[in-house]
Amino acid sequence: MKIATLLWATRSQGPAPRTSPRAPSAAVVLLHGGRAEDLRPPPLLNLPAWRMRLLSAALARALSGRTVLITTVRYRRRGWNGPRADAARDAVAALDRLHERHGDIPVVLIGHSMGGRAALRAAGHPCVRGVIALAPWCPPEDPVGHLAGREVYVLHDEADRVTSARQSWDFVRRARAAGASAVAVRMEAGGHTMLRGSRSWHRHTTEIVKHLLSAR
Repeated sequence: MKIATLLWATRSQGPAPRTSPRAPSAAVVLLHGGRAEDLRPPPLLNLPAWRMRLLSAALARALSGRTVLITTVRYRRRGWNGPRADAARDAVAALDRLHERHGDIPVVLIGHSMGGRAALRAAGHPCVRGVIALAPWCPPEDPVGHLAGREVYVLHDEADRVTSARQSWDFVRRARAAGASAVAVRMEAGGHTMLRGSRSWHRHTTEIVKHLLSAR
């Protein structure tokens, strides 16, 4: 297993991996949470990013022996910021860069909270095999047409008090109607942070990743 961190530079030249396998067979792109509105860059001590590092480690263990590139996007802006949709734009740019460097390898997007919204928005990119949204932010106005033909998995604990599981289930229904293979997974614990019962969140996520990367 090769692990890389995809970090956004502070200027506009785009993301650049620190390290990468010479010839990865697939990639997993992680997108952490953020804020609804905040034009500042994420802080160095960033708890949402730290939470995704735990998932990254679980993925590395589960995919041991495969040449899968695991990358984490560091956003240029901390917030979604309305129509700017900064996190989604960063996700698409990261996918473009991966395609430039590694060609047509299959990519799985995994996002938590605001990162889940970004992953779902960016999932129409040609290289995306499937998307996993963890406790995502799914406003009812977000589009779903671009998800036709994609595999979409939305995991949420209905006790979440930060983002709405009901909106997640509504999103899954709309995505299905648009032609996506969309699955809702009701988690029994974890709230929004996914810390309580984290093993279950990690197990579900890694099993879905294995499924998506085996469907070749």
